Amino acid sequence: MKEAFLKLKNRITGFWGSRSKKQKLLMIGSSILAVTVIVVASILASQTKMVPLYSNLSPSETGSIKENLDGRGIPSEIADGGKAIMVPEESVDTLKVELAAEGIPKSGSIDYSFFSQNAGIGMTENEFNVMKLEAMQTEMADLIKGIDGVEEAKVMVTLPEKGVFVSDTPEEASASIVLNTKPGYQFEDAQIKSLYHLVSKSVPNLPTDNIVIMNQNFEYYDLKNENNSEPGASFATQHEIKKEIERDLQRQVQNMLGTLMGRDKVVVSVTADVDFTQENREENLVAPVDEENMEGIAISAQRINETYTGTGTPPGGAPQAEDPADAQGYTYQAGENGTGDYERVEETINNEVNRIKKQIVESPYQVKDLGIQVMVEPPKPNDPASLPQESIDDITKVLNTIVRTTINKDDAAQALTDEDINQKIAVSVQPFNGKVKFDQQQETGLPLWAYIVGGVLLVAIIVLIFLFIRSKRRDDYEEEIIEEQEVLEVPDLNDEQETESSLKRKQLEKLAKEKPEEFAKLLRSWIAED
Repeated sequence: MKEAFLKLKNRITGFWGSRSKKQKLLMIGSSILAVTVIVVASILASQTKMVPLYSNLSPSETGSIKENLDGRGIPSEIADGGKAIMVPEESVDTLKVELAAEGIPKSGSIDYSFFSQNAGIGMTENEFNVMKLEAMQTEMADLIKGIDGVEEAKVMVTLPEKGVFVSDTPEEASASIVLNTKPGYQFEDAQIKSLYHLVSKSVPNLPTDNIVIMNQNFEYYDLKNENNSEPGASFATQHEIKKEIERDLQRQVQNMLGTLMGRDKVVVSVTADVDFTQENREENLVAPVDEENMEGIAISAQRINETYTGTGTPPGGAPQAEDPADAQGYTYQAGENGTGDYERVEETINNEVNRIKKQIVESPYQVKDLGIQVMVEPPKPNDPASLPQESIDDITKVLNTIVRTTINKDDAAQALTDEDINQKIAVSVQPFNGKVKFDQQQETGLPLWAYIVGGVLLVAIIVLIFLFIRSKRRDDYEEEIIEEQEVLEVPDLNDEQETESSLKRKQLEKLAKEKPEEFAKLLRSWIAED
């Protein structure tokens, strides 16, 4: 381990000692620059930038918002003498949406003071107003996109012109918003209310009556009127109920046909005739217990029997009916000399019956008539024949079923025929020329300074790698030259010069090792010759 450390130390020392003064200064400067950039980036990332959330608030409103933020654990600061409240920049958009859902603030408006801070010296008032309006619309669209169910939003705000005189009554602003909602998403009343509240507080002097909100399918989101709690008490409430019924049917048909043909290929309009007549009546009915025999339950009975035999006038006198046989319960027979028999039978029975008391309240919201208009764009917009007739027939069948099941059957004098239902349906096939197109913008989560810091670090790293590779190549080249200069060709002293006698001797040694018999024969022949 110690040897490896010493070896690494020697290499680093040798590398640094072999550098020129210019290279050493360049490497030290790059290192200092990289460290400085990292430190500055860390400081900027750790700092929390506070920006205005709301301004022109009352002191009580500022206190309630401060308490709400403290309960959420979000740091906040009070500025402008208690009229404005500051929050971290990364939380401002989320807080505006969440607080608007809770109806906060009751007073004040969203702060746009940073436009005046960033305005140039030579900017005219008209240019500043245009920039402020454009930024206000963009900011409001970003806020609305933070609401669940909204993918994209476009906002158009119209601000009133300031009056010439101070006594002039300030005019009201107006706003139109088009939402690109998620397929099949249904907004709740609380979400619609918070959306209206958010838009109203984002623009000065903008009442909710001057706000129009719709989605890409031409469905309007209206703010319900809470001033009138009794349903059907006024024309406005009745009109609102009628629009709600039409809107529910329109969404149902839009979602169904949008799934079949495409969300941007179908436009649906529904008109309904609603009966708001409300009837309250009370019914007191009496019915026998035994409906077959039309008899009730006997709870008490009384029977009287009287008989008399003798002369004279019977008790109670003789029956007064013209026909004695017509006297019910009486039997009288007259005899001779004023004698006779008298009999009276009387029976009284008290029966209990079913007494039914009904209090009936007829529902006032009954659909008397319904009309559905559907516009379909063919697959090839300029070719209506590209949509087959089978698809149009399927759409017609679906609409027939909806109309047949929605119209109240009690009010109809006779059952609806297919011809009657077909007159309440209209299906049109034609291209759409007024589609609302949304720009698909991909947002990046990193700020601009992060890219600048990353670029500087990347350049510094590339420069260091280039210098290291360049110096290493130079060192390798110098080492190769030195090695080539130091290597000398010295002949080996052990190598012998090959001669004819040495060659014959090696052949004889090889022959003696491999074939000793032949070598012995060869020696005998040499000896015999000698």
